[in-house]
Amino acid sequence: MRAWTERGLFDLGPKWMRCRAPKGNLEIVPGERRGGRVMLRAGLVFSVVIVLAVVGAAWLGPGVLENSINRITPHDRWVLSPEAKSLHADLVVGDLHADSLLWDRDLLDRGDRGHVDVPRLLEGNVSIQVFPAVTKAPFGQNYESNSGDSDMITILTWIQGWPEVTRTRLKERALYQAHRLHDVEKRAPGRLRIVKTRGDLEAVLQARLRGEPLVGGLLATEGSHALDGELGAVVDLHEAGFRMMGLHHFFDNRLGGSLHGTGKGGLTPFGRDVVREMNQLGIMIDVAHSSPAVVEEVLEISEFPVVVSHTGIRSVCDTPRNLEDALVQRIADQGGLIGVGFWDGAVCDTTPAGVARAIVRAVELVGPRHVALGSDWDGGTEVQFDASELPALTQALLDQGVEEEIIRAVMGGNLVRYLGENLPVN
Repeated sequence: MRAWTERGLFDLGPKWMRCRAPKGNLEIVPGERRGGRVMLRAGLVFSVVIVLAVVGAAWLGPGVLENSINRITPHDRWVLSPEAKSLHADLVVGDLHADSLLWDRDLLDRGDRGHVDVPRLLEGNVSIQVFPAVTKAPFGQNYESNSGDSDMITILTWIQGWPEVTRTRLKERALYQAHRLHDVEKRAPGRLRIVKTRGDLEAVLQARLRGEPLVGGLLATEGSHALDGELGAVVDLHEAGFRMMGLHHFFDNRLGGSLHGTGKGGLTPFGRDVVREMNQLGIMIDVAHSSPAVVEEVLEISEFPVVVSHTGIRSVCDTPRNLEDALVQRIADQGGLIGVGFWDGAVCDTTPAGVARAIVRAVELVGPRHVALGSDWDGGTEVQFDASELPALTQALLDQGVEEEIIRAVMGGNLVRYLGENLPVN
């Protein structure tokens, strides 16, 4: 889940503006442009606006808040060539990051807000979707520096009527979101199957080969603050079906420094213990949002390759949200997977062509076996295509001259291979 303060969230006047709050004082300055795009930064202004949106949501319903932040840029219908339609229909498609479990929607219904639900995944020919549980996100969050002293998700638990225990316990928030995905599977086992083992993965892929409309859903966490500081909670989350875990979100935690935290340090002793426990249980490690120092240490101690579930390539989009190219290359060199995002802070151009250019650059940087999709759908992002419109990305890759074999790899083949190599056998 990225900052809910990027371009496209709120129009603050006749032109996009950026807000700074040095030492608590509010200052509004003209928006900064990077690569022809305006980057919106929000501190106190964002906090005020989100509170107003929350009040509106409490009065009118949770959809008001989600409609304001999980947006799709208005656009004409994407034009697809017969070649793109045929190729996309034959792909195995997978995505590493959609925060859809956070929102008060039934994923079995085709929604009129947000970016992902089972019907739209099926329309987009998605075989595998990773669903992280979001458990904490500070107010005023930005890419440069945040403390963990505030939390917007607490308000969402209240607005959306989550169980009372979720209002104070982060692990319970993760478990509740896992429960929501299990409930989808229970109500429609022929449409969604939770992937916990290699056997589950194979069953989903075989069902799709038979023409069955089935999506595989893999549970992950958006940061290991969901452990509530307890090493034993890794086992609890594993038992609930989590098979991928991020270490950080927008703030430093008990494990170490966030890419967007105040300290940006490396792993703590607790963090190292958590990495080893995840290795022991067969939980894949996601270093999206982790500080470079943490990433370096994880690469040193993890016995298994890691993923960056949703990111961009710094040489394409020079924002502090994206790790430096050299570190991304190191992750790939050790067998890891790089999920290219679809939002402005990751790619600086959210059109299908812009995302395709970022994918092409990622392939040039790390090779075609280590690039995947990491949309960050439903993560407080504004995108130009939702899950049902993924064929537009296949078209954009073809337009850029990408070979069919590479398109098959980055659109889902690499993710399926990585899961097949790193999921538990049973």
